[in-house]
Amino acid sequence: MMKLKFGLAALALVVTPSLALATGGCNYGKQKQAISCVAGTAWDAATNSCVPQTSS
Repeated sequence: MMKLKFGLAALALVVTPSLALATGGCNYGKQKQAISCVAGTAWDAATNSCVPQTSS
């Protein structure tokens, strides 16, 4: 009986993190970081980089 309880406890410790990841418990890759450019430049989505701003 003791071996069964120990085995079930060990199984629960092994399976729990896997279930948390399977249900989306981790937000890895789901967050987007805000893009910020230095003064005088702006984000250009076409080139995916900061480009100098032109004044009109």
